[in-house]
Amino acid sequence: MLPTRACKKGLPTGRTLKYIIKYITSLPDNTRGAVTILIAAAGFSVMALLIKLAGATLHVTQVIFIRQLLILLIMTPKLSKNFPESIKTTQPLMHLARVSAALVAMMCGFTAVIHMPLADATAIGFAKSLFVTIFAIILLKETVGIRRWSATLIGFLGVIIMMQPGTSGFNIYGIYAAVAAVAAGLVMVLLRIISRKDPPSALLFYQGIGVAVILFIPAMINWKPPTATEWILLLAVGVMGYLSQLCNIYAYKFGEASLLAPLEYTRILYATLIGLIVFGDLPGINTIIGASIVVLASAYTIHRERSLNKQRTQG
Repeated sequence: MLPTRACKKGLPTGRTLKYIIKYITSLPDNTRGAVTILIAAAGFSVMALLIKLAGATLHVTQVIFIRQLLILLIMTPKLSKNFPESIKTTQPLMHLARVSAALVAMMCGFTAVIHMPLADATAIGFAKSLFVTIFAIILLKETVGIRRWSATLIGFLGVIIMMQPGTSGFNIYGIYAAVAAVAAGLVMVLLRIISRKDPPSALLFYQGIGVAVILFIPAMINWKPPTATEWILLLAVGVMGYLSQLCNIYAYKFGEASLLAPLEYTRILYATLIGLIVFGDLPGINTIIGASIVVLASAYTIHRERSLNKQRTQG
């Protein structure tokens, strides 16, 4: 039970947070991981809202550029403790490929979030799990059986239902969201390859600095001096993105991945609720049906992959 002192009226925010953290860390491992990943999912959904609000008046390149600079700034104290060992790499070309894929994922994904209902953009984005299967075959030479192939093809059917090609409901931003999912799937597979030799700090540093360098000129061309409100939104995007990613990392450190991965799909529920409260948006029947198919297919592919990895480890 959450300590009652944390709920007393007038308790300073810092002490309240301290009691909440103490409560979460006292939970069993999988429960702690589940709570943390639900917090991360909520954080990512709030970040999407902030991106949508900031992107209404600022160009997407400016939003991403400032976000990357903020994340680098937040990371600097940790990187400096063991510099330059913390950013050493033997795979510069792989980092370049990952940075390029991450840039495409952010450019297309942020654009989709800005111009589409949050629930729609979030749901299509989860198709990344399906593309992980395809890129794992190409780059990791994994063998995929009929069940995972079937789940992947069924998942793509869900994406098509959501995008509604050939109908009045189809729009270009659905394609942006799908391209972002492809790029995100590639990023995840490249992450597996790079992390075999390079430390996590190098992964974070090269993506942060790489995206910022590539976007410097486009951001300057499209630069608009942010207002005080826009600066608050941009700062919040960077901080929320960093904290959400941190929660996501710790969640998988606390609990079993096979149990936690399906909980990431609560982001669709958060996005739907935020979209309804802030913008009055409700997902249409195509989004509900398509998202359900994508979630089930993606959850199955994740479950199947975890099961096969467990069998290989035990074997």
